[in-house]
Amino acid sequence: MNTAALAFQDHDYGITTIDAAYVRPGLAAIHLLRENNHAMLIDTGTSYSVPGILDVLKTKNLSPQQVEYIVVTHVHLDHAGGAGALMQVCPQAKLIVHPRGAQHMIDPARLIIGTQAVYGEKKFQRLYGDIPKIPEARVIQADDTYELDFHGRELLFLDTPGHALHHFCIFDHSSQSLFTGDTFGLSYRGFDQNTNNKQGAFVFPATTPIQFDPGALHASINRLLSYPAKKAYLTHYGEVTELPRLAKNLHQLIDEFVRITGEIALAHAQDKQQRHTLLVQALSDYLITRLQAHGCQQSKQQIQNQLAMDIELNAQGLENWWDKTQAMHH
Repeated sequence: MNTAALAFQDHDYGITTIDAAYVRPGLAAIHLLRENNHAMLIDTGTSYSVPGILDVLKTKNLSPQQVEYIVVTHVHLDHAGGAGALMQVCPQAKLIVHPRGAQHMIDPARLIIGTQAVYGEKKFQRLYGDIPKIPEARVIQADDTYELDFHGRELLFLDTPGHALHHFCIFDHSSQSLFTGDTFGLSYRGFDQNTNNKQGAFVFPATTPIQFDPGALHASINRLLSYPAKKAYLTHYGEVTELPRLAKNLHQLIDEFVRITGEIALAHAQDKQQRHTLLVQALSDYLITRLQAHGCQQSKQQIQNQLAMDIELNAQGLENWWDKTQAMHH
């Protein structure tokens, strides 16, 4: 695994996007919040991201002792896999986690087994490495509207289910920005357009297994927009603006994903394998069409290469949601 220096980008208000070096550059981010000589990390990447995080801190003349909080927006391993290893090297840090995710950080055994079931043991080891336990005494469980005064910087934690039940987002009053994990979707910088007729970022929802809930996700997006935020910092990936436009697109895409899933699932109720293959294809076609309408000049193959992993996971999450919903109705 490449643990070379991680790429990073500085923003206003002491915010830095650090590349987690997960799967490919520009896929997963860690956000550093600096308030004078105090540091906080929001999302952690994986255990393999830790040496690079320490390098970035060093570049900024921050020691691991100055990291006071490590925050995980939710406990999916591209966001929280590095938390245990990071807590070991940042002796003063407290971990802030959603109450539903806390136990998985204190004892990650079930989380590891669940993720290994998705990826297999070899791929799991290659992607995530070791996941140490975190002592319960160092864990803060942030309930809905939990407020943290980070050296005069007011941070508000908001329970935002829809992508996962153990997900919160953070509103930072100082910078008027949101740290949204996966609740406000995925937006890769390679798809940004800055031509006259098309502006800015392209965003799409993360409907990954196993707790996707369209109604809850719509509500969480609306809730985020009720705060006076000018920017959002996404784990996938970095800073976006124009939040009302992006939110509108997210709402449309959630509904479209659900519609596509229903159509395919009803037509192929007997054959789950066929259903999955067709759903992946349909989501892929739909996103390519949307990206082309957004002004993206990349070839279909280039787009597909960047989105293949997300589409596969999104399809699994949508099917999971569909099967659960059907079971409840019968």
